[in-house]
Amino acid sequence: MFGCVLRKMRWKRNGARRSVCTRQPEVRVRFAPSPTGFLHLGGLRTALYNYLFAKQRGGALILRLEDTDRVRLIPGAADAIEDMLEWAGIPPDESSRRGGHYGPYVQSERLQLYSQAASSLLHTGHAYYCFCTNQRLELLKREAQRSGHVPRYDNRCRHLQPERIQEKLALGIPHVVRFRLDAGAEPFQDLVFGWTRHEVAAVEGDPVILKADGFPTYHLASVVDDHHMCISHVLRGSEWLISTAKHLQLFAALRWSPPAYAHLPLLLNRDGSKLSKRQGDIFIQHFREQGVLPETLLDLVTHAGSGFNNNRIGRRLDELIQEFNISKITTHSALLDLDKLDEFNRVHLQRRIEDQQMCVELWEELRQRLLQTHGSDISDRAVLEPHYIQRVLQLRKGHICSLRELLDHSYSYLWIRPHVSLQQLKDVSAEAAVIAVAVIQLVGAGGSFSSTEQLNRELKLMASRLNTKYSSVMRVLRLALSAQQKGPSVAEMMLSLGEQEVCVRLQKALDLTNDSICVE
Repeated sequence: MFGCVLRKMRWKRNGARRSVCTRQPEVRVRFAPSPTGFLHLGGLRTALYNYLFAKQRGGALILRLEDTDRVRLIPGAADAIEDMLEWAGIPPDESSRRGGHYGPYVQSERLQLYSQAASSLLHTGHAYYCFCTNQRLELLKREAQRSGHVPRYDNRCRHLQPERIQEKLALGIPHVVRFRLDAGAEPFQDLVFGWTRHEVAAVEGDPVILKADGFPTYHLASVVDDHHMCISHVLRGSEWLISTAKHLQLFAALRWSPPAYAHLPLLLNRDGSKLSKRQGDIFIQHFREQGVLPETLLDLVTHAGSGFNNNRIGRRLDELIQEFNISKITTHSALLDLDKLDEFNRVHLQRRIEDQQMCVELWEELRQRLLQTHGSDISDRAVLEPHYIQRVLQLRKGHICSLRELLDHSYSYLWIRPHVSLQQLKDVSAEAAVIAVAVIQLVGAGGSFSSTEQLNRELKLMASRLNTKYSSVMRVLRLALSAQQKGPSVAEMMLSLGEQEVCVRLQKALDLTNDSICVE
């Protein structure tokens, strides 16, 4: 596995120079997406398993962009993919952005390598030029479909005489390079699916490895890159399991040792349907915008499948690394239940709130969101201060699933002083003024704001002294403090707002009743 042909190529990026691959026995894995789309949950799961495998073994994760499909490239997708990996907390060790000794890390910048490999295969007879036109290939496809067979190339150009080939090349006739598949494929041991054998030559025609425009197909490019980048293990989706027989034949034809393979079962929707990029809500950027935490997504996609000794909610990345066990990955598809997303996010948000450093980061994020959402409507800039926001977070932890919830109307009272009418107060209780005065006095006398339990006890004692129903006290306070009929407990509202703001709002309500008395 660790034999490797030296490649004479220099590459400078971020001050790094391309070094020769000596195939030292270290773990090197790669995540190789195509920038024809943005990172989604399926891709994140593949990247994560590669990351866990590498970090558990002191190895490296390489981000390689397979951009040979020039027609479907999406501008900005390449940078966005790496952005999302960094946001998720699983950045690559080597990439086009970060540099490394085995670049370039973009396939369109490695065309010379693929051309050299194709020339070598042509020279040894393992590949041949194919001059078949698109029209002929389309006719073959239609005929196969009409007769109920799977379309496949008939290997016609495999039998062209050397003189005929040279004649066509001299005439500049468009051509591709095809790899000559051998009959009788050797079995190989997959780290997930076990011993596997696919008679690929019996069901497929010889595959194209170099297109007419000089760009390689996935089969050639992945083999060449895995070799020159000294990839020790390939962890990829099980949709590539059948193609591995072709890749192993390519390795053998080029006289290179292949990496070990582990094909991961598909990540499916809860109903067993395939995740589709057309589902706009499976892209990582979408989850980020919705306030989902990165560790939530990592926890969710690992919880959906296998690869761990046990399954539980709330694992952090360091715990995922420690508990990952590739031998525990099963061949069954992983079913993703997005209905559990809120539950997972609630757990991880609570962990962040309880972590002092992370809570500071949450304050800054929520502060920015509040300014964007409420802006000039904010009553007092004090609500943007760390001590206020962190107090709100501590009281709401375990209840909210994301910071975005605190921007909803139901929590607007935390940031904006409510408008309450005299009629509203009268409708709630004829004793609104008495209750407001009593609570202001309670606060002024040093009423306990240490906990909701203690505050509730003091409010009950106060209601008893006033000979007023406790429920009436709660209704008056809820209305005066929030102008709402439901929400967190009144005691929690009071603790969140703080003593001074509670008194300001109650005095505002009291002024309404006093003005009414003066008018009368």
